[in-house]
Amino acid sequence: MVQYFKIMGSGAGPGTPSFFCDCPGCREARENPATARTRSGALIATGQANILVDTPPDLKAQLVRERIERIDEVFLTHWHYDHFGGLGELEYYVKLSRKDRIPLYLPPSAIEQFFAAFPNLIEVFRVVPWGFAVQYRFGDLTVTPLAANHGIETAGFLVETPRARLAYFPDTAGLPAPTALRTEGVDWLVCDATFYGENWFPESHMSVAEAIALGRRVRAGRTVLTHMSVHYSEPVTSAELAAAVAGHPGVSAAYDGLTIDL
Repeated sequence: MVQYFKIMGSGAGPGTPSFFCDCPGCREARENPATARTRSGALIATGQANILVDTPPDLKAQLVRERIERIDEVFLTHWHYDHFGGLGELEYYVKLSRKDRIPLYLPPSAIEQFFAAFPNLIEVFRVVPWGFAVQYRFGDLTVTPLAANHGIETAGFLVETPRARLAYFPDTAGLPAPTALRTEGVDWLVCDATFYGENWFPESHMSVAEAIALGRRVRAGRTVLTHMSVHYSEPVTSAELAAAVAGHPGVSAAYDGLTIDL
């Protein structure tokens, strides 16, 4: 049974390249599409089900790129547009192929917002409020929402199999103490590294340096930087970012399509 965690998108809210930007990072991505970063999201393959974590506005392109033909569950980390804006992309999949509503696990505080924003999707999703520290089991794989620091109610997800533990926190400023305790010693920490250089929003996000430090604090086997933006603080190309993290053992930068075996 093949189980894996796939980075569907590794970029922050604006994505890379952006139509309004001509920074070195956006120029690099236009010249070499392999370095482009769509908005952050992930897919967990349990061997029996495909679970989306977040539905960014780029979702359709991500699913086509990765040749994903089936979605069984959706978990949202939080109710910010770059993480929920692609929900509508699943409408015709449900109506034309699946023929049954998809369970959609939302932050409890986002339930009312979902129904206000997407009244036409009530036939597409079966809405379920997730609970912090509740284990959702899919065969021998579990997904556990854990609290993040991001201003609004936000979770990261601890993904566990008998072989591996992976923590995914695309939007967070460090980790609350109970969450840090639960994630200590994970094999993989995939986490927010929005800023290269000065962190403009230290209560909501992390810089590359802060993400690396967090990985060390929780004693992660490997730290993978995601939710990266070239539009904030100091622009950076993928080549420059790779060179910057090369001196940190066990640290790497995510890219769209990165797959981690579980």
